[in-house]
Amino acid sequence: MSSESFVQQAAKDGSLTKEQDFLSLLRNHPFFEGLNSAYLVILADCGEFIHYKSGENIFRQGDPSSKFYAILRGKAILQMPTVGRGQMSIEGLGDGTILGWSWLLPPYKKQFDAYALEDTDCIAIDGACIREKCEADPTFGYELLKRFAAVMGERLQATRRKLLDSQGER
Repeated sequence: MSSESFVQQAAKDGSLTKEQDFLSLLRNHPFFEGLNSAYLVILADCGEFIHYKSGENIFRQGDPSSKFYAILRGKAILQMPTVGRGQMSIEGLGDGTILGWSWLLPPYKKQFDAYALEDTDCIAIDGACIREKCEADPTFGYELLKRFAAVMGERLQATRRKLLDSQGER
């Protein structure tokens, strides 16, 4: 059974069991590719399955950032409020992407708004739990930091492109 069909089924009947199924889903998620199995167990222990309906708010800029999301199936969009223009869409995120990095650095506040563009299944991973595990195992912490630095760089570039595009519209 593919990850997508498993996630769809789990969303319908609530059969997602954390131990084996979270490990399988995390192991097949591109962000965690090549990560040590012991680290996948840590992530699974700090995670929970969440389903967002199309149009549902995932988080808002300025909210406390207590978790990040491994998107398994669906689509979400990152937006930021702008003066006089309403919401500016920054980046669309889909299957196999990561949503949220602000859990990693103080003051642990969300930097964007995020909404589900369609029904979206995620594993939400508790940031405080992971920070504690990273402190206890600096090698694990460094491995995650490298991966999240890439996510932060991608978000910075997406924001930069959108801001440059918006200046060209004037």
